[in-house]
Amino acid sequence: MRNRTAAATGAFAAFLIAGASTTPSRAAGFESIVDDIRSWATAPVAVLMIEGQNGRHDGIDQAGILELDRQWRAEAASDDRPLIARIMGNPLSSYLIRVMAESAGLYTEIAVMDANGLNVGQSAVTTDYWQGDEDKFLQTYAKGLDAVHLGEIDTLDDGRRVRQVSMTLADPGTGAAIGAIFVEVDLDELAER
Repeated sequence: MRNRTAAATGAFAAFLIAGASTTPSRAAGFESIVDDIRSWATAPVAVLMIEGQNGRHDGIDQAGILELDRQWRAEAASDDRPLIARIMGNPLSSYLIRVMAESAGLYTEIAVMDANGLNVGQSAVTTDYWQGDEDKFLQTYAKGLDAVHLGEIDTLDDGRRVRQVSMTLADPGTGAAIGAIFVEVDLDELAER
């Protein structure tokens, strides 16, 4: 978020908080926010990790995806966590944890998904491994390169309001869609900036 003006930040904050009374592309400052997320979301570590996982999961069927998701959910309730440890311990997750920390509270969660909607890297353990059946994936990767989706405004237990911004990610070298990202934005923090 370092590369935008205060006016763009204010306009985008107002847009996110107010809801979608206008389309995202018409919100002042929206494109600069999306560009900023894309700039760090398409860092070499992200592209390499997404493309690597896309290669490993090439040809995976729905049963295989659901089995990985079941494994993730079971591990979340267990002390034995090989899949979770592999994802949370990879370079992309480390990078996303750093991005979240450097946001100084603006981002409360970040996850990058592959072409199947499976998590590649994330800032915290998610409740499930497969996002492919959720709007954060269905309204982005499945819709094309320019797709951006705004989730509903949620209020957390501590009273903070958050909203997910999701978008398709492309390989900067080829321009091909390779996955998607969701970034949960703390709306109250954004409004204060």
